[in-house]
Amino acid sequence: MSGQFEVLSPWAEVGPISLAGISPRLADLTGKKIGLFANGKRAAAPMLAAVEQELKQRFDNLTFTRFVRTANLEVAETGDRARFEQWIRDVDAIVLAVGD
Repeated sequence: MSGQFEVLSPWAEVGPISLAGISPRLADLTGKKIGLFANGKRAAAPMLAAVEQELKQRFDNLTFTRFVRTANLEVAETGDRARFEQWIRDVDAIVLAVGD
């Protein structure tokens, strides 16, 4: 053995990704369908319940739908991907809670 080794970088060499910016913001939430996304951690559901109650007090005619990620994976890596993509198409806005 020569006592030398080659150090490799864990970073892949990829082309630049163009920036897309953030989604346009809604002017008003009245009458909108709000998606509540919980990451499956302990505090996520209670946090979203509090957000739901606060939004109901501030805006009229809101409806809510929930999506809970149960696996410790990105949604894209699970069998829930198609259901998640349909869910995001069916809501006007999403509130995400990371329950750490």
